[in-house]
Amino acid sequence: MKTIIYIIQKEFKQIFRNKGMLPIIFVLPLLQLVILSNAATFEVKNIKFGYVDMDHTTTSRALIEKFNASTYFNVLTDFSSERLASSAMLKGEVDVLLEIPNYFERDLYKEKYNRLGVTINAIDGAAAGVENVYVTQIIQRFNSNLKVDLLKPSDKQVQPTRIETIPLFWYNQTLNYKTFMVPGILVLLVTMITLFLSGMNIVREKEIGTLEQINVTPIKKSQFIIGKLFPFWVIGMGLLTIGLIIAKLIFNVPMLGSLPLMYFYTSIYILVVLGIGLFISNFTDTQQQAMFIAWFFTVIFILMSGLFTPIESMPKWAQILTEFNPIKYFVEVMRMVMLKGSGFMDILPQLLKTLLYAIIMNGLAVWSYKKTT
Repeated sequence: MKTIIYIIQKEFKQIFRNKGMLPIIFVLPLLQLVILSNAATFEVKNIKFGYVDMDHTTTSRALIEKFNASTYFNVLTDFSSERLASSAMLKGEVDVLLEIPNYFERDLYKEKYNRLGVTINAIDGAAAGVENVYVTQIIQRFNSNLKVDLLKPSDKQVQPTRIETIPLFWYNQTLNYKTFMVPGILVLLVTMITLFLSGMNIVREKEIGTLEQINVTPIKKSQFIIGKLFPFWVIGMGLLTIGLIIAKLIFNVPMLGSLPLMYFYTSIYILVVLGIGLFISNFTDTQQQAMFIAWFFTVIFILMSGLFTPIESMPKWAQILTEFNPIKYFVEVMRMVMLKGSGFMDILPQLLKTLLYAIIMNGLAVWSYKKTT
C-alpha cells in the first residue's frame, strides 16, 4: 500500500509541476463548458427572410407582419420579382422566401382558397426543417384567424368550433435547450480530459526514458497502474464537481436526483475511460500517437452517443453499435438523474453495462502492459 501511495504522490507532483498542463486540466474545460453550452443549440434564430408580394393588399401585408413580429425571423426586404428573389437566395442573402401571388386577397374572399409559395435554403437540412416548422406555424395561425373574418354575415351566428390544447412539458418546463445540453457537455469534458491525460501518461514515461527504470524496480504491475491512474480518477471527479457547480450557478440546470448516485456512477465510468487510455498508451510510442488515437475514438463515441442527435433516428446498425459506446450510458444517466430525478433502480441497466465495460477495458489494459523485471 505504501508503494502505491508513493507512486500517487509522485504523479501528483509531476502533474502540478508541469505549468503547461494545469490550464489544460482546469481552465480550458470550464471555458469549454460555458462556451459550448451556449453555442450548441437546436434553436434557429435570426432567419434571413425575404418576400415577393404580388398582391399588395391589407391581407398580404398582415401576413408579412406576422413574420415581422416573430422573434425567429429577420425580415430583410421586399423583392419586386421572383428573379431578384432567386438571385438573393443563390447568393446566400436570404434563407426563406415567401411568394404571395396576384389576387391573393380576392381569391381568399371569393374562393376561400389560395396557395403560397415558400422557398427554403436547405443546404443545412436540419435548420431547413426547423425553419419549415416556423413558417408553417405562422401561416396556420394566420389562416385560423382569417377563417373567422371570412365568415359570411349570415354564418356569424354559428361560430366555428375552436379546440384549445394546453401542453404540459415535463422535465424541462421552459423548453430551455441548455437544460438538455449542459449535462451532455459536462460528460464530454470529463471524458476528453481523463482519456487524453491517461492516454499520454505512460507514453510520456516512455519518451523521457523513466519507464525502463520503473520496470526494473520491484514495483508490481498492479501497484504501478493503480498509482498512475488514480490521480486522473481524482481529477475527473474534481472536474465533475466544478462542472456541476457551474451548471447550477450559471445555467440554472435543475438537479432533481441524488448527487451521491451521480458521483457513484461517474466513479465507475471514469475507470472505463482510464482503462481505454491505458490500453491506448500500451500500444503507442509517442504522445502524438496516443493523442491521435484517443481523439479518433472520442469523435466516434461522441457522435454516436445521443449527445447531439437522437439515437432513435440513427440506422439500425448504428443503434446496435451504440450499445458498445460508454459515453452513451453516461449521457443517459446524467440526464436521467439531473433532469428526471431517477433513482438507483432506474439507472441499474446502464450501471451494470458500464461496470462490465470497466472490468473488460482495465483487464485488457493490465494484460497488455508489459513489465520486465
